[in-house]
Amino acid sequence: MTDSQNWQPPTGDGTNNDGTTGRVPTDGRRTDDRPADGRPAYGEYSQTGGFPPPGRPSTGYAPPRGAQPGWTPPPKPGLIPLRPLSFGALLGTPFLVLRRNPKATFGSALLIQAGITLFSLLVVGLVSYFAFTRVASAPQDEQAAVEAGATVTVILSALIPMALSLVASALLQGIIVLEVARGTLGEKLRMWALWRAAGRRLWPLVLWTILLFAAVVVSIAIVGGLTALFAILGGVWVALAFAVGIIGGLGLLVLWAWLYTKTSLVPSLIVLERLDIRSSVGRSWHLTNGYFWRTFGIQLLVAVMINIVAQVVTTPLSLLFGVAVTLVDPNGAFDAYIPSIILYVLILFVALVLGAVTSVIQSATTALIYIDLRMRKEGLDLDLARFVESAQHSGASLPDPYLAPAMA
Repeated sequence: MTDSQNWQPPTGDGTNNDGTTGRVPTDGRRTDDRPADGRPAYGEYSQTGGFPPPGRPSTGYAPPRGAQPGWTPPPKPGLIPLRPLSFGALLGTPFLVLRRNPKATFGSALLIQAGITLFSLLVVGLVSYFAFTRVASAPQDEQAAVEAGATVTVILSALIPMALSLVASALLQGIIVLEVARGTLGEKLRMWALWRAAGRRLWPLVLWTILLFAAVVVSIAIVGGLTALFAILGGVWVALAFAVGIIGGLGLLVLWAWLYTKTSLVPSLIVLERLDIRSSVGRSWHLTNGYFWRTFGIQLLVAVMINIVAQVVTTPLSLLFGVAVTLVDPNGAFDAYIPSIILYVLILFVALVLGAVTSVIQSATTALIYIDLRMRKEGLDLDLARFVESAQHSGASLPDPYLAPAMA
């Protein structure tokens, strides 16, 4: 085997001694240009950082370290990227819901909270005023009976705003669920549009809220009734009453946490998939299978974070209000009460704001968990991506991507 005796090494500037810039392949042919199919010349990196197309030979060099050829991030048309969400994203995204559409979310929550508070103050305040005015004007021998009747009247009057608050809470849940769902698709609805859409599913939401409230009341009544019964019997039954109170109370907390977590997706299912309560409970149970601790942990951490912030804000105001009340001279003029009144109004306003923020964030957390679980178990992210792509290229109305597979 002999080598060509006319070969000379290239110069330091990359050119050959004959002035050309071509490279000499192994077959002896000289070429001064890149291949016609666009592949990089031998020994060069691809400018695009990707691998050659199928059917074309590799250049023998891998892309630079850190590059991921052929990978593109999932689309993010709105609130979240269309992929299963990480634990951190589920914790942080609910706070973004407030910032993305504050008028529709925080505005709705504040309006509802303020309306319920004002209505409660008016109803309970007026009923209490007239009831105890009657007690003061009743004859001495009838005051005990009149006072008992007044107390019952005040308690019954408090049930009216309580029932209204259940309706308002259900409406707000529906509003936030819709905002998160449509925001995921890049849509941004106005406040009244969200109210109208949520109003169509209001009564199933109200019924579900009433069922939850009734379950809590009944369970407390059972444990409390048994505890009181054993305590009344006295003797050795007192120890049993103590045991029932402690163990029963802890057992109720565990039972509530388990049932609430397993059924926490029911409002989202009622609103987005338009299911009835029974079907929603079964479907929520199915979606949370295998993800109980993840669902429970996210909801618990969000609730703890919100409560810590609320305590940090309200505790100094409450302490200041207590000090202001103790400094008021009971025999002083009305002007002496003005600082206390101002502080009370300020505390009430702060409580309204924090209550509105809390309700939005907690409802948004539940809605995001629902979307995440459907992405993981049913490939909802693919359906949402197809919907977004079709909506961008077609003006025609498309089927709702959130409907259950059997209904779509």
